Amino acid sequence: MPVMAGHAAILAEALADGIRSAALQHRPWRRFCLLSRGLAGLERFLSDAGFDRAPWLAVAFGAGIGAWFALPSAAWWLGWCAAWSGTTVAALSWRRGAQDYPQLAQAMRAVPLLLAAGCLAVWARATVAGEPPISRPLAGTFLATVLSHEEQPALARDRLVLAMREPETGRAIRVRVNVPDVAPLSPELPELVEGAKAAGAQPGAVIRFKARLMPPAPPMLPGGYDFARAAWFSGIAATGTVLGPLEVIEPAAGGQGLAGWRMALTRHIRSRLDQGQAGLAAALATGDRGGIADADAVAMRDSGLAHLLSISGLHVSAVIGAVYLLASRLLALWPWLALRVRLPVLGAAAGAAAGLGYTLMTGSEVPTVRSCVGALLVLAALALGREALSLRMLAVAAFCVMLLWPEAVVGPSFQMSFGAVLALVALAGAPPVRRFLAPRDEGAIVRMLRHLAMVLLTGIVIELTIMPIGIYHFHRAGIYGALANVVAIPLTTFAIMPLVAAGLVLDLAGAGAPAWWLAGQAIDLLVGLAHWFASRPGSVMVLPPFGTGAFLAFVAGALWLGLWSGRVRLLGLVPALAGTALMLAAPAPDLLVSGDGRHVALVDGPRLYLLRESRSEFVRDNLSELAGLEGEPVELDRWPGARCNADFCSVVVTRDARRWRLLLSRGQDAVPERALAAACDKADLVVAARWLPYSCRPTWLKADRTMLERTGGLAIRFAGGRIESVAEGQGEHPWWQRSRAAGSPKQP
Repeated sequence: MPVMAGHAAILAEALADGIRSAALQHRPWRRFCLLSRGLAGLERFLSDAGFDRAPWLAVAFGAGIGAWFALPSAAWWLGWCAAWSGTTVAALSWRRGAQDYPQLAQAMRAVPLLLAAGCLAVWARATVAGEPPISRPLAGTFLATVLSHEEQPALARDRLVLAMREPETGRAIRVRVNVPDVAPLSPELPELVEGAKAAGAQPGAVIRFKARLMPPAPPMLPGGYDFARAAWFSGIAATGTVLGPLEVIEPAAGGQGLAGWRMALTRHIRSRLDQGQAGLAAALATGDRGGIADADAVAMRDSGLAHLLSISGLHVSAVIGAVYLLASRLLALWPWLALRVRLPVLGAAAGAAAGLGYTLMTGSEVPTVRSCVGALLVLAALALGREALSLRMLAVAAFCVMLLWPEAVVGPSFQMSFGAVLALVALAGAPPVRRFLAPRDEGAIVRMLRHLAMVLLTGIVIELTIMPIGIYHFHRAGIYGALANVVAIPLTTFAIMPLVAAGLVLDLAGAGAPAWWLAGQAIDLLVGLAHWFASRPGSVMVLPPFGTGAFLAFVAGALWLGLWSGRVRLLGLVPALAGTALMLAAPAPDLLVSGDGRHVALVDGPRLYLLRESRSEFVRDNLSELAGLEGEPVELDRWPGARCNADFCSVVVTRDARRWRLLLSRGQDAVPERALAAACDKADLVVAARWLPYSCRPTWLKADRTMLERTGGLAIRFAGGRIESVAEGQGEHPWWQRSRAAGSPKQP
């Protein structure tokens, strides 16, 4: 019997092998086995790599938001949401075998749902919060109620946000106007514009003013700043400049509230420090950056220290951390309380109150509120005895911000702040860093040097993380930012901010002069440091706009590096380095044309040639940055072989052994049609701010007002005949459709 049983077993095993072999030769079964093997491998990967769902769910929600901005129309948005919702339904119906792949099943159910939810969240936000701009430029005398008042002494003006009625439709709108402190109305009118402060235009006051209002401007050129999009989500329907004295019809009723306290505090700081020092001190204390001189702001930007000028996570964390430590130490001196109450809870409560007060005092801007939310979550973790800084805490903070302000995802502030914190958390959790910082028997000097090296390494990693983000949005970055921040951040956190706070407190007793003097010296040291680093050779990297694909490759690699654990995270270096290489290798455009056709720039190596001289620094800076060049541009008349008169410029550009003949319009005077047609026949490309007749037919491109109203600004590369337009990146988003209906885009 045992022998027969053994033979039966052998026969059964041989039969099973034969069936399995035959099944594998059958294509459907073979595909099923390969699919099963692939799912099992993916499940093992997720388990071995330390898959943490919360951060990736936040990434999925943010990706859905980004998809809404990237996709062109409502049909695409609906398709995106429907496709991912269908994927979620299919994953939920996958019951048989799902228990064998728990990690994968959860990811397949949650990630597609959040990809659709992110798109719906920002779509709803754009629909509810968006404010359509005025239909066309308006000039006249208007009646409005002051909503906010910001003094900007460094720019010799005040800025008001007003509530008024649109004259043509009667709808309620919000407008933002600049009020010069003292400026002549025109050569014929010697009267002076009275500043908003002197006119008593405080929040709540009803004023009458003369101004010219414009719809918020779309990007001047492809890759430029999209003010129309920012204004849409901020509820701003128009911007402009006041052209005459303000008349207060009804003064502000009652107290000025928190805005009045903030303005009074800013004025007090300006009265205690020199003008240059007061601008930076006020920016740190109240968030008012209107007093920072332009030269100092440029130096802070080019040295990589511009983040110190805006209230962000650094400032909020410094205030909350200082109050938390101070409250915990002082309360520990009371034994009765220390034995009965958990002091971290009381310290967290005091820090939270300080953070909320600081956020309100600095104007409750979105970056400040975002930083405050993150800091409050850290305090909650400390009070509960949890790890204060972790990927899950970062994910919760990101979710809170994206639910309230989903449009922030595509802005530099959100990307740079969360990118910096992600780099910090990932670096702190890396095993080599943990071993390097582990306690050991060593002298105080060696320990200090080790921590100093860690501070420098942290600064370098954070700088490498946020530099590509800054270049993508601003087309320039400070190379020495990591070194400058090693000194500037401790100086700001442990010297300037405490001294300003001490000066304000001691002024209650009239004894703040020493603190203000020390604060002024520290601020001078910070500004001097910024100017020194900004003036070093090669301190600034300026690059032309590069494709969004290169930026997304870098972001994907950075997220992979930051969110995985173990050696598998190193795979993120491949897309991160590839994206960075594509950014650095991006070619500059050969020709830039603004959306109104008035400003044309020709790029030739390190020099930029402008069709006409512009008094606007905004125009010159945009053209230079989007061309990836520094230095003062020159007029097109100096182009070799250029022929220019009051109406047109004719130039010949050689690229890749081909000669391109350009005809560029300069004036608005009437030109004989026959002569214009003959000139167009000889040109490959014609650019004009006017409407050109049908008879003007160049051999390649006619960019006149008819075309530019449809496309917006252009970036032209002669190699391959590539043309990029502002319209390509706008699709049918509401701010672009409204701006096109308003006519030719104008720059503020």
